[in-house]
Amino acid sequence: MKRKIIIGTVVAAVVVACCCVAFCGRDKHEISYETAIVGEGNISNSVTATGTIEPVTSVDVGTQVSGIVAKLYVDYNSVVKKGQVIAELDKTNLISQVNTAKASLNNAQSQLTYQKANYNRYSILYKKGLVSADEYETALLAYRQAQDEVKQRRESLQQAQTNLGYATITSPVDGVVLSREVEEGQTVAASFETPTLFTIAQDLTDMRVIADVDEADIGEVREGERVTFTVDAYPDDTFNGTVTQVRQEGNTEDNVVTFEVVISAPNKDLKLKPGLTANVTIYTLDKQNVLSVPNKALRFTPTKELIGDAKVKDCKGKNKVWTFSNNVFTAHPVTIGISDGINTELLGGVKKGTKIVTEIKVDQNNAGMPPMGGDGPQESSPFAPKGPGQDKKNKK
Repeated sequence: MKRKIIIGTVVAAVVVACCCVAFCGRDKHEISYETAIVGEGNISNSVTATGTIEPVTSVDVGTQVSGIVAKLYVDYNSVVKKGQVIAELDKTNLISQVNTAKASLNNAQSQLTYQKANYNRYSILYKKGLVSADEYETALLAYRQAQDEVKQRRESLQQAQTNLGYATITSPVDGVVLSREVEEGQTVAASFETPTLFTIAQDLTDMRVIADVDEADIGEVREGERVTFTVDAYPDDTFNGTVTQVRQEGNTEDNVVTFEVVISAPNKDLKLKPGLTANVTIYTLDKQNVLSVPNKALRFTPTKELIGDAKVKDCKGKNKVWTFSNNVFTAHPVTIGISDGINTELLGGVKKGTKIVTEIKVDQNNAGMPPMGGDGPQESSPFAPKGPGQDKKNKK
C-alpha cells in the first residue's frame, strides 16, 4: 500500500509539472510582422467602356442634282486633294437647261429693248400733249415689266449654270476616300435628300474614340483625363488618349442609359482604322509618382494581445502609421490624400524610405507543449504505455 501511494504521488507530481510548463509557455509569443517601405507610386481609379474609332473630320460628299453617274475618278483608299475632280454626272440635260435659259434671257433682253424705245416715244409725245396719260403710263408699265423679266431670266440662267457645275463633283477637303457608294451608270436622285457618293476622311493620323459610358460612371469622367485603350486587331498594343468632350445628351437602349465621351486617339503609325471597337479605360483618378503607403498600414493598430511584451508609443491623430524598432511600436501621425482602394497618397508625416508595419503575425507555439504533429522529439510521461519497438529505441 505504501508503494502504491509513493508511485501515485510521483505520477501526480510529474503531471502537475507538465501542466505548469504547458500553461506558462502559452504566454510566450514569437512576433513576426510584415513591413512596407514608404515610396513613390501611382494611384489611380478607372472607368471602363467600349467605343468606336472614327476620324476626327470626315465629310460625306453628295450631289445636289439628279442624273446618271458618268465617270468615277477615285476608289476606296484613294488620296485626294481639295478641289480635285472625283466624279462626274451625265451633263446632257443640264447643258440643255443652260441653253434654254440663255435663249429665254436673249428674248427677254429683246423685249426690254423694244419696250424701252416704245416708252421713250410715248414720253416725248406725252410731254407735247399728243397722247393721253393712260397711254403714257401703259408704256411705262410695259418697260418696267420688261426689265423685271430680264432679271428673272438672268437668274434662271445662273441657276442652270450652277446645276451644270454641280455635275462635276470635287473633293471638299484633303484626305482619303473611306467609302464609295455608287457605280458608273447608276442613277442618283436628289429630289428629297442629297445622296451620298463618297465619304472622305480628312486626316487618318488624327483619330478619335466615341465611347459609351454608363450613367453610373459618367459623373466621374472629366475633360482632360488620361485614357488607355486596346483594339482586337492589335491585342498586344496599348494606345493612349485624352478625354476631349463629355456630351450631355444621354442615349437609352434596352433601358440602359449611356453618355458619349469623345477621346483623342493619335494615329501616327496608321494602325487604328475607322470602325474598330476600342476597349477603353478612363483614369478618373490618376496621380503619378506620389508618396504612398498600403491601405492596410493605415488600418493597423498594435494591441497587447498581439504584441506580447513589446512596448507601444502612441500619438494623437486620426490617421497614423507605425514603425517597430528596439521592441517598441511607435505611431506617426500622417496626412493622407487620395486612395485607389489598395494604396493611399501620403502628403506628410513620414519621409520616403521609412519602413512601416503593415501587419503582425503571431506564432503561438507554447513552450513546453508538445507540437501538434511533426517529426521532432516529443515529451511524454515515463509511466505512459510505450508503443512497439519504443523500448529498444530508448535503450539505444
